[in-house]
Amino acid sequence: MALVTLTEENFNQTIEENEIVIIDFWAPWCGPCRSFAPIFEKIAQNNPDITFAKVNTEEEQGLAGYFQIRSIPTTMILRDQIGIFQQAGVLPEEAFIDIIGQVKALDMDMVRKEAEKQSSETTN
Repeated sequence: MALVTLTEENFNQTIEENEIVIIDFWAPWCGPCRSFAPIFEKIAQNNPDITFAKVNTEEEQGLAGYFQIRSIPTTMILRDQIGIFQQAGVLPEEAFIDIIGQVKALDMDMVRKEAEKQSSETTN
């Protein structure tokens, strides 16, 4: 799949319709963001089964605020609409590839059970 530009308008639809969504929060003025962009794009081309998306934090301040993005670039991964990874800073290509492998291998039933357990503990 090609790179998607995420906005507040298409965010929910994008994460609801795709199993894995990898998001790059960036800004045009950010030097590290510019150096990470080719890595992100290369990995996107090599993983057509995953949706890769970019959020321009200057234009989409609501999304950046919602996800409490304090540093860019920040990479976030959602699988089955559950946030399972978030890291600020430039990810080296090898590390990024390794993380994607781990995300694909996750037992999402176990992840959902753990999320439910944590949710019920915080409400009690």
